[in-house]
Amino acid sequence: MTLHARAAFLFVMLAAASPAAQAPPAPDLAALVAKAELVDLTHTFNETTLVWPTSDPMRLEKVADGVTAGGWYYASNIVHLTEHGGTHLDAPVHFAAGQTTADKVELSRLVGDAVVIDVSAQSAKDVDYLISVDDLRRWEATHGRISRGSRVLFRTGWSARWPDAVRYLGTALKGAEGVAQLHFPGLAPDLATFLVKERQISLVGIDTASMDRGQSTTFETHRILAAAGVPGLENLTNLDKLPARGAVLFALSMKVGGGSGGPLRAVAVVPR
Repeated sequence: MTLHARAAFLFVMLAAASPAAQAPPAPDLAALVAKAELVDLTHTFNETTLVWPTSDPMRLEKVADGVTAGGWYYASNIVHLTEHGGTHLDAPVHFAAGQTTADKVELSRLVGDAVVIDVSAQSAKDVDYLISVDDLRRWEATHGRISRGSRVLFRTGWSARWPDAVRYLGTALKGAEGVAQLHFPGLAPDLATFLVKERQISLVGIDTASMDRGQSTTFETHRILAAAGVPGLENLTNLDKLPARGAVLFALSMKVGGGSGGPLRAVAVVPR
């Protein structure tokens, strides 16, 4: 629990235990947020948005842009975008039949304390780096054990390569040929199992195109997390602006009924 959350919780408990006349004032959450730094973890959605090689690129279809007959300005567009393009949510149903769809993912998983595990040095040496349980244990040796229900974000440094498809994805090719040439870091399957069983985390996020590394052909990490009901966030950015512990994540995707995922606006609140 963050310092701000603990303070708010303390206020509530004191209010419940005190006579009405002596109850302390409720915490001013707006003031708490005003004193914090807001970090945008989302890449802009536009014609340069990177998508999986088998997906169509984003397209903004202009419907109106100009002065109307009545004399006022009016603009409107239609957005064409895959569920899994750009910064987005992977709902568990994406890789597990009968699991949670995008509109049913619990808000408690998407909002709350987040930790950031930095593996950018390892990833810089190996474009196919598999983030391991050892990486997590080294992080815990410095920052403490990851709490149950945490949201765990992995920083590989890959967001600095956006939107260059060759540097970010490993290829600009499309279709099956492009998929075969994907190169970027991801989570090892045994790490996914460890996060689910040993740490019982709420959510996983990464600043690459997939939680599985680019050269994966079986998507085991996706399947392990999805089967446990754990949603994923992909193509995050600005993780270098977050502390290892102490940020509060708001990862609210489009509420797509029955969807396997959706475009995401992720923001972190960082106490100053």
